[in-house]
Order: sequence, then structure tokens, then C-alpha cells
Amino acid sequence: MRRLRYTLWSIVGVVALVFGLFAYQLSQPKNDFVQSAMVGEAIPAFALDAMVDSRPGLSSADLADGTPKLLNVFASWCIPCAAEAPQLEALERQGAQIVAVAIRDRPEDVERFLQNYGNPFTRIGRDDISEVQLALGSSGVPETFVVDGNGVITYQHIGDIRDSDVPVLLEELRKAGG
Repeated sequence: MRRLRYTLWSIVGVVALVFGLFAYQLSQPKNDFVQSAMVGEAIPAFALDAMVDSRPGLSSADLADGTPKLLNVFASWCIPCAAEAPQLEALERQGAQIVAVAIRDRPEDVERFLQNYGNPFTRIGRDDISEVQLALGSSGVPETFVVDGNGVITYQHIGDIRDSDVPVLLEELRKAGG
């Protein structure tokens, strides 16, 4: 009887402890911002062939030419990539130089995407196996990186760019210009 009572109190104690841990975690402020391990790091070395005939390919050297740029990771099959197209065009109109990495895609599909949604990119590299995407620390599409003129990532925007993100990206690009 004493052993049963000890076992029951032990179970009640463990349940109370677990409940307390859950309650503590729920009481902490929510943080939706994903910290990127690549912010503050140099772009990894890469050289990608051109995805489409109308734009040259992309290499890490292109991102360290002294001019800050936006690096957009996208795909023609990505619905949020189509949704952010007007914002990328707005960024380009306001002076942002934008380069891109197209992942796991076909040239004819990317060409059709650009015809339908616009082409704000000065260069588009072809990343057939997502090797560069993963080296950048990108977990999905779309993602946009601000890269300073020395090829260092200074900011990462995860997800599609909304209207409210345009001023933020322009400011981050301005700061990257030093």
C-alpha cells in the first residue's frame, strides 16, 4: 500500500513538472523571426550557368563587385514567387540591383514565368540541385538576401516580399552600401 502511494505521488509530481514546463513555454514571448547563420558571412563560392538566354549566369564574384545587391532565390513553380513579382519590380524601379538563383527548374518554365510576371533580374543562375540554395542557408522559396559590395550577406528576408517589406529591403540595401 505504501509503495502504491509512493508511485502515485511520483506520477503526480512528474505530470505537474511537465505541465509546469509547458505553461512556462507558453508564457514566453513569441518570436517569429528566424535567425540566419549566414548573416554577416561571405557568400559561399559558386558559379552558376545562365538559366535563360536573356540573362547571364551568376557567380559569387558577381556579388563582390563593389555594388550591393538583392539576391533572390526563386522558382517558376513557386506560387509565392509569382506573388512577390510586383514588389521585385518596385524594388528595381527604385534602384535596387537584383540578381537571382532559380532552383530545380527548367529554362523554358523560367522563361515563361519571366514573361508572365516580369524580369527585374540582371543575372539568373541555374541551381538544378539546390546546392547554392543550401549553401546560402536558404530553406525554401522565395527568399531574398541583401549582399553588400564585398559579397557579405547583411540581411535575409524569408518568404515572399510584401508591399510593407519594400521600404525595409531598400533601407537594408542602403545600409549595405556603407
